[in-house]
Amino acid sequence: MSMMGFASWAASATMAPMSSPHIEWRDKILAHAARTNEFVACGLSIGWEKAGPAPPEPDLAHLVPNFIEALRESNRRGTFDSLREDWPPTHAPVIPWLEKHGRSIPLVRFLDDGSLIARIGSHYEESAKTVHIRGDTVLDLPTVGTFGRSPDRKYFAFARASGIEIREGWTGRRTALCPWPRGTEDVPNGFDVSPFAQHPTPTRLVPFPGGRRVLLVSGDGIFVLGPNSVRRLLPTLEQLREHYLWLREQHPADPLTCSIDMEHGAVSNDGTFIAVGEQSSSHLVFDSDLRLVLQVPPASEYPHHAVFSADDAILAMNSCHFYNGSTLGIATTGLRNGVDASDVEPFQLEDGARVYAAVARNDEFIIGDASGYVRAFDTTSKYRWQQFIGSSVGDIDLSADGRRLAVSTYAGFLSIFHLDAGQQHPYQIGNGNHLEERRWVFWKGERMPLIW
Repeated sequence: MSMMGFASWAASATMAPMSSPHIEWRDKILAHAARTNEFVACGLSIGWEKAGPAPPEPDLAHLVPNFIEALRESNRRGTFDSLREDWPPTHAPVIPWLEKHGRSIPLVRFLDDGSLIARIGSHYEESAKTVHIRGDTVLDLPTVGTFGRSPDRKYFAFARASGIEIREGWTGRRTALCPWPRGTEDVPNGFDVSPFAQHPTPTRLVPFPGGRRVLLVSGDGIFVLGPNSVRRLLPTLEQLREHYLWLREQHPADPLTCSIDMEHGAVSNDGTFIAVGEQSSSHLVFDSDLRLVLQVPPASEYPHHAVFSADDAILAMNSCHFYNGSTLGIATTGLRNGVDASDVEPFQLEDGARVYAAVARNDEFIIGDASGYVRAFDTTSKYRWQQFIGSSVGDIDLSADGRRLAVSTYAGFLSIFHLDAGQQHPYQIGNGNHLEERRWVFWKGERMPLIW
């Protein structure tokens, strides 16, 4: 059925009697999406205070068991198009189900052939796995743990028992093996620190252009690893000194250990700069020689995410407080030209979002936030568009040609969008005219991944 035909059918169907569960589900979801999109358009036009209250969520809890059975049956038969027409995707009605069955998808990357690699399960989950998604099939990759891709897309990093392996391409030649940090690197003088009992659990791996170094982000610290070198970026030397002194005073019998929260890091596309942060730090920028060149106080409470623009001209730095946040930008031109850090003036790029993941294309940033929204704004802070998926966003990635966007969530959804399609499904809550091509569901207790 064409998009126009589907829209006309959906509009006329709202006048039909609710003779079966899927009709009630469909009609209420489509009506809610239409009302919400009208509300958003009004709020953006005249202001949110004048737009009035947001439309209430439809009451569909009594139909969730019917939907779950229809979802399973459709996947058994391969009737995905009719499933989406009868049971259009939504979020709020299935929240009680997600609380028991939802599963985090913290990492997703496109390969150059258009297929996807995703990490299913949290970073610390023993049963977490990596999968390869190609078309309608999902293949488990039991030998692949946490992985990462360089900003120039040429190199991949893989967490191995012996260290972080860097390869040229997903299956290409090895370019480096970087041993794990021991935990005794860059420790202030006067403190006896024991090595890690086990290697850090990566929350992010970012190979540098050139394939010889990798940024390791973990709750045990943020490090730059090379084949013969390890440098700790966070906690900083001063943070470690203050923490160890506090431990000696308050807990003299405890070993000198240190952990961080909200850890994050990004490498510029050309490898010139590294942006890192964590809950107790400022936004920190290092150069390629690992010298600290800039510290920026967060606009909100805690540093939470960083991303470079597609041309590396702007660094976006998000900080958060509960589910809200604020994103600052700095121009990297001054840093490249040796301008004094005090002359680098941050400016506000976005206000309101706690950012969990982000990508850049052309002159815009695309961010995924804690409220289940994907939002876009340009490098001068001008709002572009937004798309609602639901649940906190886990990760975002762009295809090599920049035409497809993959968005994962903490609820076990993995949505794939055709960007700039000029149309969207009637159930989509958004204003960018980006067409959702596929929504994968990775839920606990299911025999296999499901297509919605």
